[in-house]
Amino acid sequence: MDDTRYPDLAGQVVVITGGSRGIGAGTARAFARQGAAVAVLGRDTAALDAVADQLRAAGAKALAVTADCTDADALARAAAAVAERLGPVEVLAAFAGGDGHPVPTVRESEQHWRSVLDGNLTATFLTVRAFLPGLVGRRRGSVVTMASTAGRLPGGASAAYAAAKAGVLMLTRHLAAEVAADGVRVNAIAPGAVRTERTAAQMPPEVQRQVAAAHPLGRLGEPRDIADAALFLASGASGWITGQTLDVSGGRVIL
Repeated sequence: MDDTRYPDLAGQVVVITGGSRGIGAGTARAFARQGAAVAVLGRDTAALDAVADQLRAAGAKALAVTADCTDADALARAAAAVAERLGPVEVLAAFAGGDGHPVPTVRESEQHWRSVLDGNLTATFLTVRAFLPGLVGRRRGSVVTMASTAGRLPGGASAAYAAAKAGVLMLTRHLAAEVAADGVRVNAIAPGAVRTERTAAQMPPEVQRQVAAAHPLGRLGEPRDIADAALFLASGASGWITGQTLDVSGGRVIL
């Protein structure tokens, strides 16, 4: 099936953190189908290489870059590598994060709290800081951050994860206001429960059915649902949208 819908993305250089699997890998495939050159970043070298090989086998230009998104120096090296190998970045999808499993706050350890905030909020900040100067310098581009319904309303995630994702939402709004005059748009996606490889392995079928029923549209999300939202926010189709959160949650936040 030919699903090319955003011809303006063809030839653009797209960076996706957390690109080794799940939502990130699905988003990388979606951008590649639009004709973009895609760099996938993350910590798992073998998994990143597998994604990049798959994209190249399908005819796309792709690059795998190993980088820990909580390491500013590693991100600076990654930004330099992408610029050298693919060219100036026009779209940044800061999707690295995770560890949203429920932990009662009375049993939350300081170590886990700091780890979750670093892996989600600090990682997003450091990623944006590494790539944003290039976008601002060229006075064009789109940044898409990864939030969660956990940052929108109380739910089953830990307080650490909810606080981190709420922080990503405010960081997104702040950045959008800061760089709008430079021609750069910044928006967030807030997914509900998405059936990735990890959640499918950790969530028994009966639990999947229960979680799906908690969403008004009656199903779990799929990585493709999030990828479609990312394509829209990165493309000219959303050219007058910035500082917004797109809830891709099957209606979960209306409850």
